[in-house]
Amino acid sequence: MTDSTTRTLPGSPSVPAAPRPAAALSPLGLFTVLFGAALPTIDFFIVNVALPTIARDLDAGPALLELVVAGYGVAYAVLLVLGGRLGDMFGRRRLFQTGLVAFGVTSLACGLAPDAWSLVAARVAQGAASALMLPQVLATIQATTSGPRRARALGLYGATAGLAMVAGQILGGVLVAADVAGTGWRSVFLVNVPAVVVGLVLVARSLPETRSERPAPIDVPGTALLAVALVTLLVPLTEGRAAGWPAWTWVLLGLFPVAAWAFFAVERRAERSGRALPLVPPALLALGGMRRALPLLMLSVAGFGGFMFVLAVAFQDGLGFGPVRAGTALVPYAAAFFAASLAGPRLTARHGTRVVTAGAALQALGLAVLVATVLRSWPELDFPALTPGLTVAGFGQGLYLPVLLRYVLADVPPPQAGVGGGVMATAQQSSIALGVALQGALFLTLTSTEGMRDALAASLSTQLAAVLVTGALSLRLPGGQNSD
Repeated sequence: MTDSTTRTLPGSPSVPAAPRPAAALSPLGLFTVLFGAALPTIDFFIVNVALPTIARDLDAGPALLELVVAGYGVAYAVLLVLGGRLGDMFGRRRLFQTGLVAFGVTSLACGLAPDAWSLVAARVAQGAASALMLPQVLATIQATTSGPRRARALGLYGATAGLAMVAGQILGGVLVAADVAGTGWRSVFLVNVPAVVVGLVLVARSLPETRSERPAPIDVPGTALLAVALVTLLVPLTEGRAAGWPAWTWVLLGLFPVAAWAFFAVERRAERSGRALPLVPPALLALGGMRRALPLLMLSVAGFGGFMFVLAVAFQDGLGFGPVRAGTALVPYAAAFFAASLAGPRLTARHGTRVVTAGAALQALGLAVLVATVLRSWPELDFPALTPGLTVAGFGQGLYLPVLLRYVLADVPPPQAGVGGGVMATAQQSSIALGVALQGALFLTLTSTEGMRDALAASLSTQLAAVLVTGALSLRLPGGQNSD
């Protein structure tokens, strides 16, 4: 990969980055930011296995349950790039702390919600808090590490992101079943409060402050248009099926391409004028890592988000698994993902981006085994039957997902670390939300017409196709060793 320590983007402040970071990130500091990165992702997925008990306790219908998930995801996605820009301006450590505190307060509000609409409102606020926190993780890593240390840190970030998705559903199942002090589903949110206290102590002890030397002001038109574009896409797709596809969903979907075109036109004009750094600089998206690896990352996490949602529903509603069993059924996937993510950096140093191709091939094989298992063994699916496919699929994704994260950010100049981290995180979160919406809609629609066995097999097959496309496109990545 190219060394990006002296590059700046058109329209950005012309401050050359130092060849080495001004403040080194200690191992405890790295643990702290990774801990903070795990919390928002865990919280997106932790509610999947809690939804049936939330529905019973709060008398919430399908549309409101969709909003519990979608409200968090949309607010999170919409504000991520802005969160990165604010970190560049006011200090990433400060924004990380602010986001942690807000995440703890809004988690408490979720856990104490007296009704479904109060829970939806608290989840929207929780998503906004997450958007303040997460971009600071990648920006801090970019600004305080270099060379092999950065490669290892980004590899661990990728492993954390993937594991957090699986761990969220496992933890959610355990907490709901444990019914700690009679809290039931509320414990999946209340558990965040002590976690945030631990995080704040770690931040005070270990995290250096970093910021852009000459931060650009907030791009108000770009921020507003990006919010409109994401809302007009994500809200109707996540709410449309449960609401019966009313007219407003189609109106919003029709507005999406207009809002997206307006956003990119405004950003291109701002960059060409050179007066201010756009919220999402087009030149940033033109960098090699962004251009080649970001689409692959989006495709991968979209499939993964849908995969986790569909399995949560199939395990509980189709197979009758309780919350604990539904969560722990994913342990083979999580364990294999973790093992592969540890081996990935060494393999990438030796084989370069071909690790992505090999990982995608393994994941595709695991998904094919899962499809065959579902078709052959339903409805007697059990832990031993599921383990082979889940293990191979988890190992394959664990090999390549951290590598893709590193390649996306490889060419981003340190002065734009917050912007780059925000752009990647927005793409990830939007893709997860889209994956849940699209695969969920396919699965639930087919369940009512073809039965749950065939619906699950079809949904897994769509992810298999996406993984095969990812593997094919990975051949376009630069080969050879990773010289991050």
